[in-house]
Amino acid sequence: MDKIIEMLKASGADAWEIIDTKTKGWEFYFIRHRLDQNRAKDVEHILVKVYKLHGGDPAEGAEAAAAQYMGVASTEFSPTDSPEEMKKAIDSLVYKASLVNNPPYRLNTPKTAVPLENPLRPLSEEAADFIGTMNRIAETDTEDLNSYEIFTNAVERRLVNSEGIDITERYPSSMVEVVINARKDGHEIELYRLYDQGSCDSDGLKRDVDELLQFGKDRLRTKPTPALGEAPVVFSTDAAVQIYAYFLDNLNTAYQVRHLSPFVIGSPIAEEIRGDRITLESVRVLPGSPENFAYDGEGAPIRDAVLIEDSVPKEFVGGRMFSQYMGLEDAFSVSNWRVRGGAKSADELRTGRFLEIVEFSDFQVDSMTGDIFGEIRLGYFHDGEGNVTPVSGGSVSGNMADNVPGMYLSRETRRYSCAEIPSVTRLEKISIAGAAKD
Repeated sequence: MDKIIEMLKASGADAWEIIDTKTKGWEFYFIRHRLDQNRAKDVEHILVKVYKLHGGDPAEGAEAAAAQYMGVASTEFSPTDSPEEMKKAIDSLVYKASLVNNPPYRLNTPKTAVPLENPLRPLSEEAADFIGTMNRIAETDTEDLNSYEIFTNAVERRLVNSEGIDITERYPSSMVEVVINARKDGHEIELYRLYDQGSCDSDGLKRDVDELLQFGKDRLRTKPTPALGEAPVVFSTDAAVQIYAYFLDNLNTAYQVRHLSPFVIGSPIAEEIRGDRITLESVRVLPGSPENFAYDGEGAPIRDAVLIEDSVPKEFVGGRMFSQYMGLEDAFSVSNWRVRGGAKSADELRTGRFLEIVEFSDFQVDSMTGDIFGEIRLGYFHDGEGNVTPVSGGSVSGNMADNVPGMYLSRETRRYSCAEIPSVTRLEKISIAGAAKD
């Protein structure tokens, strides 16, 4: 690091930034419950960015200053690179940055964040908790674990920049990939999930995998999804995160500067709201999250902040470049975020005639257009008379602009990686194209 900093100072770059990430991890690969292989890792990634001013000289007046640009270029260094290789790479970055025409801005300067309590447990303890949890999964003769992979990591991230920032954070980061099998009458399917966690959330992981096994069982007794036209749809799995990410994305300063977001501070995001209002918060600490940070990736302190309150935007967030273009010196990039629950319980939102979808072949919410689209792999059709039928096939489509005024959120919430959202979300204006006619 000292050698890289020395080279950057002598390179002719006008600003620079280094992110040095060291990861120690244990990895386990299981076939059913038999350990197929395991390994330990100790890796380092060094990301270097250089910034170069070019064009007009501000000392020559306002017109010349307006013609000045700042470019950025980046690359990753290997810890084994020689000094000659590093110097060649830095010289190349300075040249490449001189070809990029962004309006000038200044990197973050040192600011003190409130320290976080984010303890690192021994990797042996983390791994034991994950393996023990997977051994407690409630398998049956027809639904069981095909395979799973466990990755437990202890991460040290150091950020240094030319403005004097030198920050080091240490945090746990883990991941579990699970494939389950379900069988019935000679037919067999697989379902897949990836779970991001900080330290092991044993109860949450067991709940999620047990739920996945039930989905596999239900998937083998589905009927074709009926063509319901426009009907309410309930979202109760991780696909719902994309619905709420629409709101977070539209608060981003990059969307604001590029005129991609309709959100305005102090103005409601929808008129005549009939359903629940949205309150979205940035939270520094979210239990179980792999992204409990005091600073964002550019050295800005992360704050607990209400970003949308009762469907009214209160604050924009985002990276340094676009935030400074907007004159927002205290902006930051969000790591963890939370959406508060609504007025009704999950059971109260599961009433009437509706379709609850728990598995998609693909599901997306376009943050720029608000378009919603997804292909149904498993859903439950509630006919409004007490009958529930597992269904598969067909697709859903809609738009957030049509649904925000009348969306409903459960009181109960659930965490998915670094987001905590209502456990059940109900959208009233979704078009359902069936796999077969009624």
